[in-house]
Amino acid sequence: MNAAETERSVYPAMRPRLSVEELLAAKNVQPIRSLEDLRADTFASDEEVEEFIAFTYAERRRDLA
Repeated sequence: MNAAETERSVYPAMRPRLSVEELLAAKNVQPIRSLEDLRADTFASDEEVEEFIAFTYAERRRDLA
């Protein structure tokens, strides 16, 4: 295997560079028009949200010890 073949096997193939506008168009992205656009039903109840917040704070404190 020569140097050029070795380099090609180590690095992924170059992809064409696209502008931000081209990337957005390819993914059919729409602008955010309101906070409602960001809404997600991640948690089934307020209790689940509270458990998640408590877990997150506990994990942050654990890393400080």
